[in-house]
Amino acid sequence: MRRWPGQPYPLGATWDGAGVNFALFSENATSAELCLFDHRNAEKETIRIPMTERTDQVFHVYLPDALPGQLYGYRVEGPHQPENGHRFNPNKLLFDPYSKAVGRNLTWDDSLFGYSVGSEEGDLSFDERDSARFAPLSVVVDSAFTWGDDRLLRRPWHETLIYELHVGGFTKRLPGVPDHLRGTYGGVASEAAIRHLKSLNVTAVELLPVHFRIDDRHLQEKNLTNYWGYNTLGFFAPDPRFATQPDDPASALREFKMMVRTLHAAGIEVLLDVVYNHTAEGNHQGPTLSFRGIDNATYYFLSSEDQRYHMDFTGCGNTPRMRHPRVLQLIMDSLRHWVEEMHVDGFRFDLATTLGREELHADRTATFFDIIHQDPVLSRVKLIAEPWDVGPEGYMVGNFPTGWAEWNGEYRDTVRDLWAGAPVPARVLAHRLSGSPDLYDRSSRHPYASVNFVTCHDGFTLNDLVSYHDKQNQANGEDNRDGGDHNRSWNCGHEGPTDDPDVNRLRARQRRNLYATMLLSQGVPMVLAGDELSQTQQGNNNTYCQDSELSWLNWEMNPDKEAFLQFVRLVNRLWREQPVLRRRTFFQGRPIRGEGISDVTWFTPDGGEMSDAEWEAPVAGMGMRLAGDLIGETDERGEPIIGDTLFLALNPGQEDRNFTLPPPATGQQWELLIDTDDDMRKGPHDGSHRLVARSLAVFRTRPIGEPFPDVTPLQAEILRQSDERPRPLPTGNL
Repeated sequence: MRRWPGQPYPLGATWDGAGVNFALFSENATSAELCLFDHRNAEKETIRIPMTERTDQVFHVYLPDALPGQLYGYRVEGPHQPENGHRFNPNKLLFDPYSKAVGRNLTWDDSLFGYSVGSEEGDLSFDERDSARFAPLSVVVDSAFTWGDDRLLRRPWHETLIYELHVGGFTKRLPGVPDHLRGTYGGVASEAAIRHLKSLNVTAVELLPVHFRIDDRHLQEKNLTNYWGYNTLGFFAPDPRFATQPDDPASALREFKMMVRTLHAAGIEVLLDVVYNHTAEGNHQGPTLSFRGIDNATYYFLSSEDQRYHMDFTGCGNTPRMRHPRVLQLIMDSLRHWVEEMHVDGFRFDLATTLGREELHADRTATFFDIIHQDPVLSRVKLIAEPWDVGPEGYMVGNFPTGWAEWNGEYRDTVRDLWAGAPVPARVLAHRLSGSPDLYDRSSRHPYASVNFVTCHDGFTLNDLVSYHDKQNQANGEDNRDGGDHNRSWNCGHEGPTDDPDVNRLRARQRRNLYATMLLSQGVPMVLAGDELSQTQQGNNNTYCQDSELSWLNWEMNPDKEAFLQFVRLVNRLWREQPVLRRRTFFQGRPIRGEGISDVTWFTPDGGEMSDAEWEAPVAGMGMRLAGDLIGETDERGEPIIGDTLFLALNPGQEDRNFTLPPPATGQQWELLIDTDDDMRKGPHDGSHRLVARSLAVFRTRPIGEPFPDVTPLQAEILRQSDERPRPLPTGNL
């Protein structure tokens, strides 16, 4: 095969229409070879091509006779000095960190490890077995795709409702999805899936990791998988397990783009959950699959006391060396690839605190955040941090830079505690309902910096949150030791499923309480896929390894599930229609433009305003009035934004309470929209409302004399949608 010198940029394998340029960075290697394979089942490469050209620590070569579909890997030689951080071993075939697609997944074997597994020398030994037969392969791809007029949607943050889903589990059993699309990118883009998302007023899907990942060896030995996908090996390649043709390397690339284009056409943004805080190679005893063999001392944060060991701030064995410019380049190139080439609208960064660890302690002024901030592409997309890791001072809620939103763990904990019966000071609850100004206003951020959630993929589902006190993770094969023990849940008096009608009624009300609180709070709501279906995982709060019916969404309905689904649609529609629930700025807590009432006012159940003592006491009952005509914001034309004035009444206590509503404006009267004890109650109110224990109600003002229909417009919409569950569709969506 002919070979030319090639270029050091771009890194990876690049098809230019006439040939393929290969470029691989390694600071400490002494040589590198490009290894070409004829087919997926090959036990050995067909040819090794020495990469004799090296520019700025990048090995490169150009092959004018190579074509898309060419399978390849690398062998890299250098010092084998684990005590100094170097673990080069040319016997190990290495996956290209910049590979855009996966040519072959790995098959676990001891030869994938750079040392003799089980030997007395342990990980300091040098293993001479060749791993080519078992290693994952990279593949050259032609990434051309016809996008038409598709572009990033750039929906404003305050108009965003996020739906967190797993690509496989979302449509595995969804009625109306053609069989060949179930559990795939195409399934998410199917008519049945989009119809469901639109019925919920979802504006963005947040996909659990779709970067190429591997199944941990210990999971495969238990016939389990890394279902969630937080075990990344390839940061540029879409996961082939979600393709309709997983053995076709181009299938995942093509179908992912088709999914994005279809969702965009429906007005739905695509956000990716990305894992740059560790790789699938694990700790010092992990396999040599890519980064470790290319340049372990460059790519990983090593212990200053003994460079044989990796620093681990994630609990997953390793941490990227965020102070190295080439590591930062890898992450930035990956992010830009997913925005520019794959058209995704933003990212949620798993354990994002780790990305700020250039040294032992995390820093919000770290280089990674500075680079993101100045980047003309990435600074304009949605950026969400999971603002913690397991390292020292790792809990950084409220401390990420301007321009970032955060999963608000303080919000989750407060709302869970409130409805579980734990004491929550009124002042704390008011902060959470108001967009957490105590966390975000101090740094000139906005309410939409707070991503409000009660449940997510990690932990109990909403149904299990009100049904279990203790985790039930026996199916994971770890003797129920995995997963969190402090769930802030309440089982309503019985552990697990029950036929007791009183317990089930209370659980249904608790689900409505938790969900409605989230959608009625300032900030960006995030819904866990399946919560609207009353999904249960049978008390398992760590289904990361369960690619089974335990995790797949169950679309079978019964009257209780149907009622809750319609309630979710009602509350989501209320959120969409009422601008006072989607503020861009924090409440001022005082009159605006000289008007007589404040933009937000807090009340006791007897109708009086909260006293200083009551602010510090646990919430027994509290009212929140949102002045719809005093939002103090303007639309894109500069016109004042005006909506209904709303009143939220909360009774998280164990006793029924009468609530006295504040007097409405002249010529107005209160209308009940929602009562979580009876979500179809409606009509005018004379200023007093009885809330049963553990319930909430929402009212709005409307002109006196305006007739009240038999059902409100919101309820009419719910009744209309009640028969809009997914129906069978014709095949051939893709």
